Amino acid sequence: MLDIITRKHEKRRGFIKSIRDSLPLSWAKRALYGPVYRWTHNIRFTMVATYIAVTLITLVLMCVYVIGVLSENLYSEKTTILYSKANIISQTAAEDWISGDDDLMNLRIGAIIDHQLAGTNVRGVVTNVSYTVLYDNNNEANMNKKVFMRNVLKRALDGEQADSSIDADSGKTISVSVPIEKDGEIVGGVYLSENVSSISDTIGTIRKSLIVFSVLIIFIIGLMSIAASFIVTQPITEFISVAKSISKGDFSKRAKVKGMREIAQMGEALNFMCDELNALDAKRKNFVSDVSHELKTPMAGIKLLCDSLVEADHPDIATIREFLGDMSEEIDRLTRLINRLLTLSRLDAGAELSVSEVDISALLEGVVRSLDNIANEKNISLSSERNESETGLVAVDYDKIYECVYNLVENGIKYTPEGGSVIARTKYINNECIIEVEDNGPGIPDNEKTKIFDRFYRLDDSRARDTGGTGLGLAITKEAVLLHNGTIRVEDAPGGGSIFIITLPV
Repeated sequence: MLDIITRKHEKRRGFIKSIRDSLPLSWAKRALYGPVYRWTHNIRFTMVATYIAVTLITLVLMCVYVIGVLSENLYSEKTTILYSKANIISQTAAEDWISGDDDLMNLRIGAIIDHQLAGTNVRGVVTNVSYTVLYDNNNEANMNKKVFMRNVLKRALDGEQADSSIDADSGKTISVSVPIEKDGEIVGGVYLSENVSSISDTIGTIRKSLIVFSVLIIFIIGLMSIAASFIVTQPITEFISVAKSISKGDFSKRAKVKGMREIAQMGEALNFMCDELNALDAKRKNFVSDVSHELKTPMAGIKLLCDSLVEADHPDIATIREFLGDMSEEIDRLTRLINRLLTLSRLDAGAELSVSEVDISALLEGVVRSLDNIANEKNISLSSERNESETGLVAVDYDKIYECVYNLVENGIKYTPEGGSVIARTKYINNECIIEVEDNGPGIPDNEKTKIFDRFYRLDDSRARDTGGTGLGLAITKEAVLLHNGTIRVEDAPGGGSIFIITLPV
């Protein structure tokens, strides 16, 4: 019993631990990662962050450069001034230099230094080659007649002009030292130093001003970038709304074409897509309606014939045969329609071409031979024309081009009155093979010449049904020609009727 209670307790504790381990992470994902992810992966945030980042980097680099150049120039200028004063003191002291009389030199050099450094905070020290101070204008230090050792002074007594800078709690100090030469011999050195904390204070003030100025600029740029992001993304938000409507099948929505050129072009493209989808949807609905109607008509005929045959009392064999013959015709019509629909479906799916080199003139002659009997029944003259000097082979899919020409010639025979003529001809112009099928039928009105290639479109619906037409022949012909990168059009024949012209690249 105790083991059972222990196992239940362990199971309950493990279950609580699993919930405790899983819930906080899931909650954190929902409460933190989700909103942050959506916020950071937003074009407005990206634009604002990019503008601020570029501005911040530019301002930081500019401030560093300005402070660096300003500091270098100010310290360099102060060093140059100290060098100038030190050289003047050196030259003047060399003229009045008397070796061995330190007291007299103290008076002479003191007058020179006090005159040159009057009104400044520059400390001036003159020593002999033994580093003994001959004069020091810093009364607090009181280094007169004492040893004064400095690295820059040592370099000066070695014969070069030297300078150095030292950072201390009291501020930065610049020191310069130049030798004193008399009769080509170094007899002493001049040491000048000045606390330049005022320069540091000036640079610090300028640095603070630049930081405040940079923060103000970033704030302004941030506001401007937010406004710009809204201006740019507002049309995109509208485009998304239109796209969502399109995805739900509502093609009536249109985006407002406004804003920058690229945004306006995007809106125009979206509206054009809406128009195309709307037209495509209308064609699809019409196609479904037409297919339903076309399939319904022969089925209704077959149903009527079957019902009539069933309801007839003791029908004779001749009547049965007549009814069965009519049903066979309706079934043939239904079969033709289904076959053409399957052909269109394969063409729409991008049927592959079985390309071979074909003699188009011979192909036309084969079509004419196949339809010659039908033409003779209507007393129509059917012929083909070819120019022997222009014969050549064209790389095409034989079966598809044969069906194209067959459809055009068959239509020409159907709509040409008795005693008329249908001519199929081929010619080659500018590396193009041109196939023409000319008839002297009733012709096609100008406003109908582009519509006749639409699916199930008929100029004379009642006559088309009498002739067994499905309204798909020209649509199949057009799709097959387009697969060959060709074109098809219809023009008026000179003597009346129509000329269908197929152009194929050689």
